[in-house]
Order: sequence, then C-alpha cells, then structure tokens
Amino acid sequence: MHLLWVKTELLHPIDKGGRIRTYNMLRTLKQQHQVTYLTLDNGAAAEDAVQSAGEYCHELIRVPFVEAPRRSARFWLELLANAASPLPYAIAKWRSDDMRREIQRAVNERDIDVVVCDFLAPSQNVPDGLPCRTVLFQHNVEAAIWRRHADVGANPLAKAYFREQWRRMERFERHECRRFDRVVAVSRADAEAIEREYGVTRVADVPTGVDVEFFRPSGRVKQEPHNLVFTGSMDWLPNEDGIVWFADEVLPRIHAKMPDVTLTIVGRNPPPRIQAIAAQDTRTRVTGSVPDVRPFMEGGSVFVVPLRVGGGTRLKIFEALAMQRALVSTTIGAEGLPLEHGVHALIADGAGPFAESVLSLLSNPEQAASMAQTGAEYVRAQFGWDHAADRFADLIAGAGEPRGAAHQG
Repeated sequence: MHLLWVKTELLHPIDKGGRIRTYNMLRTLKQQHQVTYLTLDNGAAAEDAVQSAGEYCHELIRVPFVEAPRRSARFWLELLANAASPLPYAIAKWRSDDMRREIQRAVNERDIDVVVCDFLAPSQNVPDGLPCRTVLFQHNVEAAIWRRHADVGANPLAKAYFREQWRRMERFERHECRRFDRVVAVSRADAEAIEREYGVTRVADVPTGVDVEFFRPSGRVKQEPHNLVFTGSMDWLPNEDGIVWFADEVLPRIHAKMPDVTLTIVGRNPPPRIQAIAAQDTRTRVTGSVPDVRPFMEGGSVFVVPLRVGGGTRLKIFEALAMQRALVSTTIGAEGLPLEHGVHALIADGAGPFAESVLSLLSNPEQAASMAQTGAEYVRAQFGWDHAADRFADLIAGAGEPRGAAHQG
C-alpha cells in the first residue's frame, strides 16, 4: 500500500506518547509499505528532525504553518476570539487551508491507497470525497479528556471553561469519526466508547506496543530503594494535573510513614507549578527534558502513574514494565491496557489507597521484584511494535470492505 500519513508535527525528538506510538508504528510499516508523510511545520523543529524523517517515511511533505507560542500575546488573542467559534481551541488552532490543498494535491499526483489522519486535530484539513480510503487514527477519545478535566477541576471558572470545551470537542469528534471510512483506536475501551457515544460502526483497535529491545534494564544503574519515578510530557495537562495531585495529596501520606522517600519527575517543559514542587521540597526532583528516560526508570524502585484525566493508553506503563519496574497506577492511568491488578501492577484510586499501594511495594522489595519480573515477561512476549503494526496494516487495508462506506449511526 501507499500511505499518505497526515500529522501536525515532525516526530523528532521522540519525547512524548503520541510521537512514540506514531514513530514505532510507521518505522515498522515502512518496511512493507510506501509511506508519504505530510505535516504542518512551524519551523521550530531542529534540522535533524527533518533529516531523521527518513527513519519513518519514504517522502516528506512539509506545509509551512505559524503556531502561536503558548502564553504569548497572540495565543491569548486567539483564545479570546475562540469564544465565538463552534470548535474547541485545541482543534481550531490547527486549521490550515494550505494543508488541505497539499493533501488534495498529494492524492491527485501520487498513487495513494489510504490517507491516515494521525490524531483528531488535523482531520479538519482532510477534504471530503477523496478517491481513496480515509482512516482516522485516534490516540485518545479527545472529548473524554476534557470531560474529566471538568470533573476534577477545583476552580469554578476553569470547570466552566473545560465543560464548554468538552461540549465543542464532543460535537466535532462525533462528526469527524463519522466522516472517515474507518476509525482506529488504541484500546478496546476507546473503540467501544466511540462506537457507543458517536454511533460509529467501523471502528477497531490496535494494541499498544513497546520497543522491547530498547526498554530493557542495563544493569549499570543502581536502584535507589525509596525512589519513586514518573515520566511524561509535563506540558500535557493530564500529566500536570496528575503530578500536582500526587504531590499535594498522596506524597504527604507516604512521607508520614517513610520520610526518606524521593520523587523524580522526568519530562519536557515542566510548567511553573511543577517546578515549584521541587523548590518546596528537596526530596522531589524535576529534570525537564532528558536525552534518555531509561536510566531514571532503572534507578527508581516504584514507577507511579497518578493520572486522574486522560484517554487512549499510557505508553509509559508498558515502557516501565519492560524496564522491569514495579508499578502503581490509577484506574484511568491504566485504562485500556490489559493489566491484572496484583499480577502486573497495583491499581489504586484515591489518595489513601494509592499511598498504601506505593508503601506496600516499598516495604516488600521481594513482592515488588516478583511483580516487576512478571510484568516485564508479559509485555516482552505480547506487546512488541511488530504486532501493533501488523494489526494496523490489516485494518487500514479495508479487509475487503468497499471504499467510501461511511460510519453511520
């Protein structure tokens, strides 16, 4: 097949979940299929991001795009103007007539079999009536993220804002999911939610994967016996919310019984309130961007995923398990992943139960080591990226379905 892969960004540096999933999927698909990668390009990516595109595509098409820097004057003006728009700001800001024209041109001039729209945001730029199959690759159910932000928000103004963005996102997401020939989700739970809430019948799921050769303990990093580790892009709101909740509500309960427990927060672009956590307590370290997360994972004794908001699946969980680390997650953090509580990880909700789960693993290193070993063997045997890519290729090939039969509810 010849795939036209549509996205809002170049993939390098591969430092967040969406990029990791796309990179590994495309790198595997490229071995058997022709891949043309068409992306918006705001000029912010380093030149090596362009040079490295050859790792995951045969041809790169870059569409110039000017994105408002977060918290800039233009950003606030766009946010204000968005009050009159039917679209959520997270979608409206990616509108590009140039991208729409380039997609149409690429399909007209190349023998494209499938257009794959990676994430919901660029879907508005995919024209109707293309003479090839169209697939929407949904890494999350986006509306669910905004609904959960509204549910957990403490500030009344923030809750009202998130509630309005949720309503807009739900309308847009429903429309787009029905417009594409197929929707591919990253978990069975997400696929069922899209089917149930949006009336979409042609939706399927691909498994979450992990690079089982890359994520493997080196044996060269000493494990700190009371060190907790979290990894994730800190400029993603669900990660920020989860870590703030953990630091405010969970960590004090842990410190009450084990005062020497430390927390290492690894991830790019930590906002001021995340940096303030480390400034207030020397037992917490915020690293910012790092060239390699593996040494930090390997140096921890328990990996924590305290998410209260989110969608899709957390790649960080499979990475931590492949690194043979004991793990504690909320139900939302582990959502969509086939993990068994007490076997592969501990699942706990609420500040008290989460703290007790962490303390139980810190107090019983043999139990933690046994669970870590079981989790590592599980993901290595069943969740390499080759399985996910093969499943994805089968789905987007259409499996004999006539092209253009829309998802109707």
